Amino acid sequence: MFSSIIYTKQESYNNMSMKSRGMGIGVYAKSINLVLLVCLGCFCAGLVFINRMWTVPEANDFAITSKLEDARINLKSENYPKLKVVQHKGNNSVGVLDKTITNLETELTASRTAHESIMHDFPMSRNMKNVEANVKRKYFMVVGINTAFSSRKRRESVRATWMPQGEKRMKLEEEKGIVIRFVIGRSSTSGGILDKEIDAEEMLHGDFLRLDHVEAYLELSGKTKTYFSTAVALWDAEFYIKVDDDIHVNLAMLGTTLARHRMKPRVYIGCMKSGLVHARKGMKYREPEYWKFGEMGNKYFLHATGQLYAISKDLAMYISTNQPILHKYANEDVSLGTWLIGLDVEHVDDRSLCCGTPPDCEWKIRAGNLCAASFDRKCNGICKSVERIMDVHQRCGEDENAIWSASF
Repeated sequence: MFSSIIYTKQESYNNMSMKSRGMGIGVYAKSINLVLLVCLGCFCAGLVFINRMWTVPEANDFAITSKLEDARINLKSENYPKLKVVQHKGNNSVGVLDKTITNLETELTASRTAHESIMHDFPMSRNMKNVEANVKRKYFMVVGINTAFSSRKRRESVRATWMPQGEKRMKLEEEKGIVIRFVIGRSSTSGGILDKEIDAEEMLHGDFLRLDHVEAYLELSGKTKTYFSTAVALWDAEFYIKVDDDIHVNLAMLGTTLARHRMKPRVYIGCMKSGLVHARKGMKYREPEYWKFGEMGNKYFLHATGQLYAISKDLAMYISTNQPILHKYANEDVSLGTWLIGLDVEHVDDRSLCCGTPPDCEWKIRAGNLCAASFDRKCNGICKSVERIMDVHQRCGEDENAIWSASF
């Protein structure tokens, strides 16, 4: 009897233990399920939060992304011409390879400049829609006419004389590969009245190249760097020319002059000079960093006058690639000279690029030496150019059909 009581108690105890363990397992299972549900909920909430961060950008982000996709040049290897070295006698195969490499470098530079421009939301991005087409096309020369906000009358006088207008200007690009644009940056108050006036003038004529550069007289060196970098990204040309808006140019003669040097690598063409380094305060064209050029009274190294000069494509590419580290001196023409002085560059001194106004250019015409450009040295341009440039054009300008019959 006693043993049966013990057995009954033991059985009862075992049953209770099993129940309690069953209850424990159930509670444990429910706890696990609850933890899993909480983790799953946190994970879903995290996904929603991340998606909201990455899929709801500002409107400007949409615009920049769209511009970047439109402007980016496909850099995949299959879109480049394959490097084919043709087996010819002599050095022809090397020449073919060099030409192909140069073309690839041009496209790469254009792509990099376009990408940086758009990522920084530069005004030049408005020109980027035609970058890919322009890079594929070959041009002979790009003529950038340096101008300012206050020079509307100068621009009109140039348009009325040596710069073709409307369909003729477009025909010049298509048939002769000559691009001409007035080059200007932006005002210190971006989008202000000065910028709007240029926008209106651009709508009327369509002959501006807008730069990401704040216009200021003391920033001409920076503007020059930006011009060459922008131009080489937009147009694949053999030569890039900088011209002031108060000189007279004969385009056919300019093209003929440059064509004589088209097979040369790294060529710098202009009227070379070597003037004194002005150190005294208050002097015009003073160079604050005069001490870098040696003792007082020293002269600059040889460089082209700033009214008109030309550089070959590889030099424009060099400026574009190294733009951030090229030092700017007070005088723009000196700055360009410093950027090129340490390179293996041929300096071409051509006096047809700096003739005087009548009667000087008239005498040269009679001697059979038509000038490519004319201006007054004492004014560093045509004195009172708005009033006088038409007279210079009529007396020293080339025949109006010269540009169309010229062969470059």
